[in-house]
Amino acid sequence: MAHAHAEGSSTTLPPLVGGPHRKRLGLVALIATFGGLLFGYDTGVINGALRPMAEELGLNAFTEGVATSSLIFAAAIGAMFCGRLSDGWGRRKTIILLAVLFFAGTLFVVFTPNLPVLVIGRIILGLAVGGASTVVPVFLAELAPYEIRGSLAGRNELMIVTGQLAAFVVNAIIGNTLGHLDGVWRIMFAICALPAIALFFGMLRMPESPRWLIEKGDRAGALAVLKSVRSEDRALAELAELEKVADEEKQESQLGWRAILGNRNLTRILLVGIGLGVAQQLTGINSIMYFGQTVLIESGFDESAALIANIAPGVIAVVGGVIALAMMDRLDRRKTFAIGLTLTTSCHLLIGVASTVLEVGNPLRPWVILFLVVAFVGSMQTFLNIAVWVYLSEIFPLHMRGVGMGISVFMLWVVNGVLSLYFLSLVEAIGITGTFFLFAAVGALALLFVLTQVPETRGRTLEALEEDVTTGAIYTVSKSAARRR
Repeated sequence: MAHAHAEGSSTTLPPLVGGPHRKRLGLVALIATFGGLLFGYDTGVINGALRPMAEELGLNAFTEGVATSSLIFAAAIGAMFCGRLSDGWGRRKTIILLAVLFFAGTLFVVFTPNLPVLVIGRIILGLAVGGASTVVPVFLAELAPYEIRGSLAGRNELMIVTGQLAAFVVNAIIGNTLGHLDGVWRIMFAICALPAIALFFGMLRMPESPRWLIEKGDRAGALAVLKSVRSEDRALAELAELEKVADEEKQESQLGWRAILGNRNLTRILLVGIGLGVAQQLTGINSIMYFGQTVLIESGFDESAALIANIAPGVIAVVGGVIALAMMDRLDRRKTFAIGLTLTTSCHLLIGVASTVLEVGNPLRPWVILFLVVAFVGSMQTFLNIAVWVYLSEIFPLHMRGVGMGISVFMLWVVNGVLSLYFLSLVEAIGITGTFFLFAAVGALALLFVLTQVPETRGRTLEALEEDVTTGAIYTVSKSAARRR
């Protein structure tokens, strides 16, 4: 019954039409995703800045790992804290706070005299990165019409990889033209102050999430926001749905850990979110994004050539992101995940085989491994990265969306941090061959998890999903849909 009602609620809404409100929605998405751009730049810039930074500050292998992973572990805390903060304080205000943190962290890093101050700056940036990874996708999902929710919320991930590509390009240009200067790495980091300023001033003029406003009892505010990004009849119809769900939730009063763990269906969907986030990271994608230059040097490139070659994965990540957005609202989420994990696992196996067959010193070795790394990043970005972030932003009921997203992304960042701390040691211990065979084994397990545990969400309103998640009907619906296909 829940499913029948959910589908009805999706199809009885007036259709989307063009007009100024569509442009306004696009502008809101553009400004908010500057948070994703900063996320990408701040995580990617370390790729090329690490070596000159280590030389100037006298870092060893362990302290290099500390400087890199401090941002990642702080991002785990930021994801958890900002998810809860946005539930109480609002999505818009939280994103404005994140802009301030991005700017402050940049200042600490750029003007650091030593490792402790550097780590403080990286921690501040990490809090902002983690917060952006949680709040921006939720903000976009709650503003988007269900018909284009995937492509709109997915723009944030496209901006993340655009930020990483920008970092790789800036690193290559500055490293090869100004590499003779002391403190060249400080210039690399300073660039990210500009989008932080744009995010701060841009969000001052952006609206709040209408779903959050309804939850807080501001009906007039929610209607005003909906009318600015929808046609009037569509805005009124969506408002009625939002009010109905909000009334039901007030009666349930389910908030926080105790309420979630007390409901078997909410616990299950939280475990799905955590599992999907962890599976995404265990592909090793961010090991490539953070240490791509090191992997390419291990493959046989010299340092300067590796810095330039490292741009290739960044380029394919953006291309893959564009393709992913184009198909996000056409291809089921589960099918997308399954294709992605199949391709990435195959790339891991091929990288392991290539590094075994092509011995060190073989002139083909670096180019073959570079090609396979690019294929891996392209597969990951096209079928997994954007889809996972969109899925996490839409699967949780409104009253636990902030905390559910926060916990899932917290675990995602913890796994990311562990990999970033130990990846170089892993490569040193078992080589590229063993490392990528290990990633392949984990990828096979992740594929099994997706096929057996992850329910479908595409093409349905957040309110319809909420009802089926809360009652557990979403798992029955997904199995029935799978059999029909």
